[in-house]
Amino acid sequence: MGFFQRIGGALARFMYGRNGWDQLNQALFRGYLILWVAEIAVSVLLKNRLVTGVFEGALFVLMVFLFYRTFSKDLYRRRTENQKWVNWYCGIKNRSAGARARHADKEHKYFTCKSCKTICRVPVGKGKIVITCPKCGAQINAKT
Repeated sequence: MGFFQRIGGALARFMYGRNGWDQLNQALFRGYLILWVAEIAVSVLLKNRLVTGVFEGALFVLMVFLFYRTFSKDLYRRRTENQKWVNWYCGIKNRSAGARARHADKEHKYFTCKSCKTICRVPVGKGKIVITCPKCGAQINAKT
């Protein structure tokens, strides 16, 4: 067995039962990199020790939190945190994808129901119409 295989096996045994690298840690690491680049830019441009110290403090806290989440053995809490992050992020991603698709659709106009926030689609060019929400039955007066 080679040296690197022994190191890999030892690392695998150490990480057994620990949280590891999940989607929330990946997002936190990307945030860390962005904050690090901003800290470098601010330190070069402003040369202000106070602002640089604030950035370094934030970077230190973020790195400690990353290590804590990675090596934590409380898998239930870390998976719950990760699931909340994934749900929040996917919701934003899906809403923005839907908005892009609605903006690209030139044959329909979209209205949002004020009471239940359902998106209603109607064809363009029908003039003034009354739209009835399919979910709650509220009426929307609109011009297409």
